Amino acid sequence: MDLVRRLGAFGLRGILRTGNMGIFLVKAFSFSVTPPLKFPLVLRQIEFIGFQSISVIFLTGAFTGMVLGYQGYSSLSRFGSEAFLGPMVGLALIKEMGPVISALMVTGRAGSSVTAEIGIMRISEQIDALELMGLNPYRYLVVPTFIAAVISVPLLTAIFDVIGIFGGYLVGVKLLGMSSGVYFGEMLNYVNMSDVNEGIFKSLNFGIIIAWVSCFNGYYTGYYTGFGAEGVSRATTQAVVITSVLILVWDYFLTSSFF
Repeated sequence: MDLVRRLGAFGLRGILRTGNMGIFLVKAFSFSVTPPLKFPLVLRQIEFIGFQSISVIFLTGAFTGMVLGYQGYSSLSRFGSEAFLGPMVGLALIKEMGPVISALMVTGRAGSSVTAEIGIMRISEQIDALELMGLNPYRYLVVPTFIAAVISVPLLTAIFDVIGIFGGYLVGVKLLGMSSGVYFGEMLNYVNMSDVNEGIFKSLNFGIIIAWVSCFNGYYTGYYTGFGAEGVSRATTQAVVITSVLILVWDYFLTSSFF
């Protein structure tokens, strides 16, 4: 019976947490579309999530494109189809790898920091102080992160795609001897605007997921992860893991819907 009781308690906690996450997301959306918006805080978060992530996106995009160039050329050359290296690199980056890898990089660099910052404010009672002063913590802590993530992640994904395509160009054209006209010409023939829209739509969804899970875990530090430094560390770890898993799972469903 003790095992049954433990399993039941675990299930109830999971259901309660899922419900709280849903309510949190609805509140974040509602406050994001109703004035007043804290534009200075939004700009600060855009600078933190977006601008400060450019170097990471640049490096990962370049080497991802270069690896795709090598692997794609090796695979296509077996069928005498080296001319299709450009479309392969472009489609792989724009539709799939660009949105997913960019979101994972932003999760590791910015999402974890957002969770830790809000979590420290929770355990140090700064959020309670905002509520006592009659201020809405969502407007000061959650909404700026949501808006900044929705703006920044698609732009970072676009940078990732462009840098990755030129990384594939360096490998395919400069190192392996392909024609630059063939590389970009075939890409223009096979990459459509619908593919670009798919990547943008995915990145918008991933930006929402990053902001949602990161802010939720920080906001509810102490409720699910314990108090003190250990609680903040657990909340941050859970935020990164849950966000990464949700990105990959939601990517599957989005891909199946576009297929």
